[in-house]
Amino acid sequence: MSVTLDIPDEVLAALPIQEKERNGYLLLEIACALYARDVLSLGKAAELAGMPKIAFGQEIGRRGIARHYTDAEVEADLAYARGE
Repeated sequence: MSVTLDIPDEVLAALPIQEKERNGYLLLEIACALYARDVLSLGKAAELAGMPKIAFGQEIGRRGIARHYTDAEVEADLAYARGE
């Protein structure tokens, strides 16, 4: 399934992005917004943005968007880092 957005030409023209880069730009913006609102997981937001998870994680870091970690995920990551 896919969704098509109808964005008025005047709005698209106001974007400071070259026409060939608009789709990627808009998908990244939507993905970041949905991740920031805890609507999408990191993996699904990265998929929407068309980016590898690590690159998307770096992008949200540059934007100051906090990573969504549960306590269990933090503990699992720390145990992995300790070699457990």
